[in-house]
Amino acid sequence: MTSILPQPIPPSNSDAHGADDDGSDTDRLFTIGELADAFDITTRAIRFYEARGLLAPQRVGANRSYTRRDKGRLTLILRGKNLGFTLEDIAEYLALYDADPVQEAQTRLLLEKIEAAINDLQQKRADLDRTLRDLKDIRAKCAEHLRKPGKSI
Repeated sequence: MTSILPQPIPPSNSDAHGADDDGSDTDRLFTIGELADAFDITTRAIRFYEARGLLAPQRVGANRSYTRRDKGRLTLILRGKNLGFTLEDIAEYLALYDADPVQEAQTRLLLEKIEAAINDLQQKRADLDRTLRDLKDIRAKCAEHLRKPGKSI
């Protein structure tokens, strides 16, 4: 299982071994299409995240160029979305990611958001369980009514 906490991405755009995922030089820049393919998302989605301030690619002429660090940020964005976080939550999380090299503040925020999400889901589950019980009771009364014509529900 992949950790939801990111591994630190050094500012030099290199991993611990000085190479990108495919073993190439970490100074390599990625096009928007390459990034979209790598994450199985559309280029439009990447541009949306850029417009919201979640990504800030370099520009080479009219083209966007993404670094390894941008790939790390996109990983965090997509993980946050999968966990049900709002884009505002994700932006706050990314700000902490940039500011806190040991990730303590980021981890605390994530813990708070996860606790809130768990509480929300537990409440929704209780509401669903209650609704299911009510519907099953009504179903039983309807079935009983059909077995014995003339009785009220």
